[in-house]
Formats: sequence, structure tokens, C-alpha cells
Amino acid sequence: MDKYAVLREYFGYTDFRPGQEALIDGILSGRDVLGVMPTGGGKSLCYQVPALVLDGVTLVVSPLISLMKDQVTALQKAGVSAAYINSSLSPEELRLAYQRMGQGQYKIVYIAPERLEGDGFISLARRLNIALLAVDEAHCISQWGQDFRPSYLRIPDFVERLSRRPPVAAFTATATSRVREDICQRLTLEEPVQVVTGFDRPNLYFDVLRPKSKLKTLCGLVEERRGKSGIVYCSTRSAVDKVYAALRERGIPATRYHAGLTQEERKKNQEDFIYDRRPVCVATNAFGMGIDKSNVSFVIHYNMPMSLDAYYQEVGRAGRDGEPADCILLYSPGDIQTAKYLIRNGRDNDALSEEELEQAIRQDMVRLEDMTGYCKTGGCLRGYILRYFGQDAPENCGNCGVCCGESETTDATRQAQMVLSCVWRIKDKLGYNVGALLLGRVLLGSQDKRVLELGLNELSTYGLMKSYGKSQIRDIIDQLEGQDYLYADPNHGGISLTSRAGAVLYHGEKVYLRFQTASPAPEKAAPGTKSTAAPVESALLDRLKALRLELARQEDIPAYIVFSNATLTDMAARSPRTMDEFLSVSGVGQIKALRYGKQFLAAINDYLAEKE
Repeated sequence: MDKYAVLREYFGYTDFRPGQEALIDGILSGRDVLGVMPTGGGKSLCYQVPALVLDGVTLVVSPLISLMKDQVTALQKAGVSAAYINSSLSPEELRLAYQRMGQGQYKIVYIAPERLEGDGFISLARRLNIALLAVDEAHCISQWGQDFRPSYLRIPDFVERLSRRPPVAAFTATATSRVREDICQRLTLEEPVQVVTGFDRPNLYFDVLRPKSKLKTLCGLVEERRGKSGIVYCSTRSAVDKVYAALRERGIPATRYHAGLTQEERKKNQEDFIYDRRPVCVATNAFGMGIDKSNVSFVIHYNMPMSLDAYYQEVGRAGRDGEPADCILLYSPGDIQTAKYLIRNGRDNDALSEEELEQAIRQDMVRLEDMTGYCKTGGCLRGYILRYFGQDAPENCGNCGVCCGESETTDATRQAQMVLSCVWRIKDKLGYNVGALLLGRVLLGSQDKRVLELGLNELSTYGLMKSYGKSQIRDIIDQLEGQDYLYADPNHGGISLTSRAGAVLYHGEKVYLRFQTASPAPEKAAPGTKSTAAPVESALLDRLKALRLELARQEDIPAYIVFSNATLTDMAARSPRTMDEFLSVSGVGQIKALRYGKQFLAAINDYLAEKE
């Protein structure tokens, strides 16, 4: 069976997405490959299709148990013989899995990286015909990446101990050029075919809000999206518990996930979310990396993440089915201090030497600066992200809070001069720079104890902006930093002047700042998102979703494994009447058509008959 027949019969698609075919052809020709594709861009098909074409078994190294389970379940429902090997298996289940592998019963086996170190598995692997070794979430092997996993470093040792070296395929959704170089070097990829399809997710709407009350704003945002599936990320366990309690108090069917819960509760809560029994999950970033849930329609960050790499990975869990989805970050200056604390104290220090630990902290502080810059920018949010990953972007994307929110750009030269002058006078008086909080209090004319103790109330700039609000001043400071007139020390937070500031203070350079008055997430589909050829009957779509849920509950599987939202939308638009027409729906393969076709065709025909 060739690659096109596999794509159609097992996965229900007639065409490859951008980048997929080049990577698949590379693997089929025996080449190593590196694929960098956005979440939802179809990375898994790049190794699943070759696995079904090639003789032998494909091993997929994957970092999280939940990802393996979801992927294997989806493959099995599509008619593929697949399994996973990780710590969740009992000794008897593990023995049976090894036995079946040895008998060649599986085409695809997902495996935890730690398992590659065991002599028993290595002995088995040496006897197998391994057609391909695929490394998912490959950025985990790079110390320049945000999810460094020391166990990934031992993958090349495993490959060397095999009786024959198979092609090695590495995949990730987010990797800067430096991380890509690190992946190739550490995995010892041999002249790999490299495909970077771009990092843009046009269906995602981005926004950064600076609310006075995060909790109140968060509850309002989730309430507006009641009935939709979403993830709320918090940086600490205590924040997860607080947000979870607030949502439940308002009658929102939410669950929670963090390391402080028992393993049993985490498993139950995760399944409640996956199976849509509780469509909203409040979690730390330990949640979601392995969640292959296609119908997540919003991701809200209650706290700022520590890097843009982590942020883009996390928001990438929204809109995996190609449907429009919202990615909203609630920012406050206190997030920076929380992030710095977690950088210094939140990693497994035993896994690194002292020198490696210091290097990792320095790298994380640099990434934190870029993340903070995203929260403070007055320009296009999508463009900021894409340029971080080395991709060109237009000045206006038309689908972020800055580009389609109600805002205006005004001449703020006078306000900028007030702030810059105050920074200079504080440094002149104290001999050192202070943080944005204290700077704002001086400009406001605050009677704060610290301001008076340092004698900053004696400065000519004291109270210069007392007619402005505290949040307005902070917004101006942040935008001046974003435009490189001010610099915030990543370690101590002190605000200093850059070389550009002199042109504003002494040479009449104009400063233009953007002030937003509103930022509503658009209901319309984002530019570049998929659309069906025919209008969708919403009543029919609702009926198909209800049938999907019923079938999923009968089989005890997540609803999206039956069919994705995108497939149901295409199904409702096409309204197939026969099995041949049903097979033309995007995402409907032969196996699923045999399994579910009669029920969905009956529902469609009944609906159309009622309309006639």
C-alpha cells in the first residue's frame, strides 16, 4: 500500500498538508528527518503514514503517558495495530506487550524515553525489524528548549546498540534555530531532511489583558464560553485551587490538575476533561503536553508563562481541529517575580551539574525577557511570536487583541519625556535604578514610605503624572520598554535609560504609543482558517455532535476520537446521503466509515427528511 492509499484508507484525507509529503518521502527513502510544524499541523501523520508503508515496527519516543494512550486509542479506532509501553502497565500487561512485539503484531509502538535504557527492552529491540525511530516533542532533548528532559539524551545510545540503525525522525511544534541545531546534534541526525512549515496558527486569536481583578475577569471570560472546552493555566498549585473553586462556585463544570493531587485524582480529573464530562480544566503547566484533544476552543493563562516557547506550546492545545479558538493571557507585573522564583527554584537540580544549572538559569532569564516583551508590546501579538521564532510577519495580522481591538495610536512624546526624565533623576539621586513599581509611585506623587525614605519626593518629577491612573503609567512604562527607550534588568528589575532615550529627552524625537479601549475576541472565523464549501446547518451539526457523544460514551472513548469537530462541520456542510458520499468527508477513512457510517448517515437522512 502506498502513502496515498494509507492516507485515504486509515486517516480519511485525500491530500497532504504543507511539509508532510517532503518529510514522509525522506523517511521512505531511508533519510533522517527533522520536522518543525505547528500544533495541529499534522506532525503525527509524518511518521504514522510511513509506519504503515514500511515493513517492520515503528517506535515512537513520547514524553507523556496520556499522549501515548490517546494516540494509540485513535490509531486502533482507525484500524491500526498499535500499543504503548510505559510505567502505567502492570507487569503482566508489559510481558504481553513485549511478547506481541516480538511476534510482530504491532506496526506502531509508543514508548517512554526512560524505557530505552532497560536491558530487557534493548535485548528485545535488537531482535526486531525496526523500520523507523520517531522522536516526538524533540525539543525535550535540547537544554536550550523549555522542556529539557535528561532521559532524551540517551536516545542516541539506544540507537547505537541496535543491530541496524533505522532512520530517525524528530518532530516538534516550537523550536528556534538554536534549538533545531541542538536537536540535530544531540540526536546525531545524519544529513536530515529539514522542513519548517512555519509557526503561524491563523485560527488562533491572541490577546493580552491587564485586568484590575484577574479572578473576576477570568470568571467572566470562562462564563462567556460556557459549554465550550478550554484550559486555564496557572503558575502555582495554590492559584489552580483558587481559580478552580471560583469557577465551581459559579456553576461552571470545571476540574483541576496539578502535582499536589493524588495520582488517582489527577487521572480521574484528566479523563473528566478529555471525555467532556467537565469541559474546563484549571491546571499548572504539567498538564496538557500529552493531551491530544482536538476540540479545545480556548486557552487562558491566569499567569504569564516563563518563556514564549512554553506559551506557544500551551496555547497550541487550542484549535487543533482547525476551528477558531481564543488564546488570552492575563498579565500583571507580579507575574515576573513569580516566574523568576520558579526559574531559580522550580527545576530538578539533581539532574544537572552546578555549571549546567547556572547556564540553564541564565538561558531561562533571557527567555523570560522575551516573554515579558510580548506582554508589554504595543504591536501585533502574532507578529511578535512569529518573529521570535525567526519567521517574517506583517505589521497587522487582523486576528489579535491589538490588531482588531479598539485602540488608537497617539503622540505620547510629552508623557514619555516625563517618565524618561524621572528615571534619569532617580538614578542621579540614588546612584542606582529602581523598579517600575517605585518609579510609578514617584510619578504619581505617592506618600509611600519607601518613596519618602529615599527622598524621592524631593525630585522635580515627583507627582508629575498625578492626573494619570496607576495602570496608565505602568502601560506607558511597559510600552517605552517595548520600544527600546527603557530597559528592565532581568535579575533585579531596575529600569534604566537606553541609548534611544536621549533623542526623546534632548533632540525632539517623537514617541507614539498605542492605547487600547477594548479588546473583544472576534466571533468570526480567523483569516486563513478552513471553511466548508457549503453553509453549515447548525441544527444538523448539533444533531451530529449529540450522536458522536452517544457513540463515544458507548465505547468509553473521548468524543473527538470518533470524529473531530472539523470532520463533523464538513459532514454537516456536505450532508452525505450514501456511503460513497460519506467517504468524501474530510477525516472519514475506510475503517471509521464501516464502524460509524450507518449511524451518521441515518441521522443525516432523518434530518433532511424532516426538513422536506
